[in-house]
Amino acid sequence: MAVKIYIIYYSMYGHVATLAEEIKKGADTVEGVEVKLWQVPETLPEEVLGKMGAPPKRDVPIITPTELAEADGVLLGFPTRFGMMAAQFKAFMDSTGGLWGSQKLAGKPAGLFSAPHHREVDRRQLRNLTAVTQLVHHGMIFVPIGYTFGAGMFEIEKVKGGSPYGAGTYAGDGTRQPTELELGQAFHQGKYFAGIAKKLKGTA
Repeated sequence: MAVKIYIIYYSMYGHVATLAEEIKKGADTVEGVEVKLWQVPETLPEEVLGKMGAPPKRDVPIITPTELAEADGVLLGFPTRFGMMAAQFKAFMDSTGGLWGSQKLAGKPAGLFSAPHHREVDRRQLRNLTAVTQLVHHGMIFVPIGYTFGAGMFEIEKVKGGSPYGAGTYAGDGTRQPTELELGQAFHQGKYFAGIAKKLKGTA
């Protein structure tokens, strides 16, 4: 039976969505896994999103807590707001209290990817550390990529998001898009995570 990997994200301007699609490409290269993209529900009215210049959402289904419980492993992606995950993603995590009560997510692997606005190392660490608390309370197994991406992790000449915690990109004012290097790290995370999920499921 295929290992189900869900890539779940929130993306206002498309940066996190682009990373999610690249992560899926990487995970799809691993035999024996079934990968699906999901979005969390939007909490802002269309009028507000329009004033913020947010483009229409991509054609990706909206996930519910019940569907989340069906996954064998999850990768969670979100923009950063003041060093923490965006409120839309936090609202979704807050809706998983029933899964916490029944321990439906305990023991499942989970990874993180994100898109902050600026190159602030402390916030880069902070957003992941605060997000890990969500996984801990569910009893999930955090799967970082560490330095398995190799030389790309040590690039200092080019602006590059991402960290040992997971893939990432800098959104800036919203016009900057993920670079080839950032997309490469996202692809690697998908492939790496899928391999770990298979091992934990006992199908590797």
